[in-house]
Amino acid sequence: MTTNKQKALINFKKANSLTAKIIQMVEDGDYCIDIMQQNLAVIGLLRSAHEMLMENHLNSCFKNAMSSTNEKKKQQMTEEILKVTKLFNK
Repeated sequence: MTTNKQKALINFKKANSLTAKIIQMVEDGDYCIDIMQQNLAVIGLLRSAHEMLMENHLNSCFKNAMSSTNEKKKQQMTEEILKVTKLFNK
């Protein structure tokens, strides 16, 4: 597993833990602002994990595809990147 994937995994685990905390906070009727702050922390962790995975993908799979002579593979890889980027920016 690459360093970026390891870091992303750590972020996913932290986000998972925080999500459980948020659920408990909601169930306990905690103050809305406190819940929202925790929610923003989860969003930040997930965005960071996404960026790390994207960087890893660009430096490995995408780079390999672009250096090949397979034009179909290059086009497919480009379309995948565009699709994920559009989803990320919604």
